[in-house]
Parts: sequence; structure tokens; C-alpha cells
Amino acid sequence: MRITVGIRFALTLFAILNHASSEIINGTTHPLPADLNGSNFTYSHPVNLFTFQSQNQSLEMAFMDIPPTSPPNNRTALLLHGKNFCAPTWSATASALASAGYRVILPDQIGFCKSSKPARYQFTFQQLALNTRSLFLLYAVNVTQLVLVNPLGLEDWKAKGVPYQSVDATFVTERASNYSSIRAYEQATYYVNEWRPEYDVWVYMLDAVYHGSQGVEFAWCQALVTDMVITQPVVYEFGLVSTRTLLVVGAKDNTAIGKQWSPPEVQARLGHYDVLGKEVAGMLRDGTLVEFEDLGHSPQVQAPDRFHSALLGWLRE
Repeated sequence: MRITVGIRFALTLFAILNHASSEIINGTTHPLPADLNGSNFTYSHPVNLFTFQSQNQSLEMAFMDIPPTSPPNNRTALLLHGKNFCAPTWSATASALASAGYRVILPDQIGFCKSSKPARYQFTFQQLALNTRSLFLLYAVNVTQLVLVNPLGLEDWKAKGVPYQSVDATFVTERASNYSSIRAYEQATYYVNEWRPEYDVWVYMLDAVYHGSQGVEFAWCQALVTDMVITQPVVYEFGLVSTRTLLVVGAKDNTAIGKQWSPPEVQARLGHYDVLGKEVAGMLRDGTLVEFEDLGHSPQVQAPDRFHSALLGWLRE
């Protein structure tokens, strides 16, 4: 089973496997409610559910499964979102990959969007990976290509001086999220202080969950995820990655979890992706760096044609 994996947020995954080995387990085929686990946002393709047991509770992972729109190449692309994202944020990339012959699967991770939002859950990267493996019968030994798209894991914020903030304090901030605060953050971080009307859909997508039928549960899960990202740095592990890897960086990105509650002298040290991309690329055993000097945190949204050209070109090599 050959897999190409792409990662964002301390891990946003994008993978490619043989069809025979990527069969979905227990995916529902019956119609699902418009408001699914607190999200009433309309996805670009039909949504399926994977039901499984984790941490002594039954959970639902929502996902889209998109067939190739050109002669199939017997590979499947798995796209995983990051924090402040849901699966549809990858829709344009999914279309580009489907056009190139890939089957494309886009899950919402537990705690996000149309998936379950458990009140009692220990969020770790290992647990999220296990959930995904359970869904896709995917094993790490089969990964042959890795794509990292502006991943947050390029630095260790607590080691750089970000003070610890309790989950309870983060929950208060998450509960206060609204259209204005989400847009202001995304404009400054994702789009280099530029705003286009087409970006609004992603703000509305997120805002609808914060103020939906499970808004409290979503905010709590997001607080737990924030704690996970800060307390579980992965930058020290990039040197262990032997898989062929593409690192895509928008050099104008300034994302840094905890920056907003850090003192000015710490803020000044954080989120320099024009430097971080080169540093981490040097750690990878078989890595290629593609740097977009004028783009921010979401190159696949801000400049999809350029992003897809770089991605598909690398995959064809």
C-alpha cells in the first residue's frame, strides 16, 4: 500500500494508498441530518459516518469520499484539516487530486465540525492518528510520501517562552469566538492582511459550529486541542522522518499558538516561517522545500493554482 501524506496544524494529513487497502470500515450510506454533531454547514460532497469506540465511549467521525474524475491511478489521497479548519477547506485540492486520478477522502477529526465532540477525551496526536488509522486501515510503515503544508509543529512555543494557559482560560476565549474575531485572525495570519469575498465561506463555516447546537462542546474540544498543540511539540521528531517529504510554506505566515497571551518579547520570537521552513527542511532526511514568499498560512486557499501546481508536480516526480 503506497501512501502520500500531507500535514498541516501540528499535523494536517494528506495520504495516498492503493484502493484495495483503503476500504472504509462501517461508513454509513443512509441520509444524515443537516445539523450533524453541531455543524449545519453544507459540504461539497456527501458526508459519511464512521462509528467506533474510543476512550470508553462511542464516537462518530464524519468524512467525504470523492471518486477520481479521470482515469484512476489506484491511489487514494487522504486530506486532514488543522485547527480552525474543517474538511471542506481542502475542497479545491480534493478536486485537483480527483482530476489527477486520485480517490480523495476528507475526514473531520474528533472534536471538530461534523464529528463527535466528547466532553471527556484525552487529545493527543497519537490518538488522532489511531482514530484515522482505524477508519482507513492505514499503517505508518506504508507511508511513502509526506506533504506538510504550513504545519504549526515547526517550533516549540513553550520552549520559546510562551507561558502556560489553563484549558479553562482557553475555553473562555474559544466561547467568545465570532465572525469578527475569526475573520480578523484569518486575515492577519492566513491571508497576509488581504481579504477577498471568497474567504468569507470559511469564516462562516467555523462560526456556525461555535454558535451551533453543540457550540459549548466544540469550544471545549478546541481548548483541549490548543493545550495538546502547545504541550506536545513535534519539531524534535522531524529528523526521524525518512519518508520522501514535501514541505510547503507560505513565508508570510505568522501563526503561533499562545502568541496572544505572551509578553511582547516572547511574541517577537514566534512565527517566523520564512526561517522555520528552511530550518525544518534541513532536518528532513529526504525533504523538498517549496516556499511561497508572498503567501500566508493557507496557500491552498490564497493561491490554489500555484499550490496545486507545486503539489501535483512533486507527486509526479
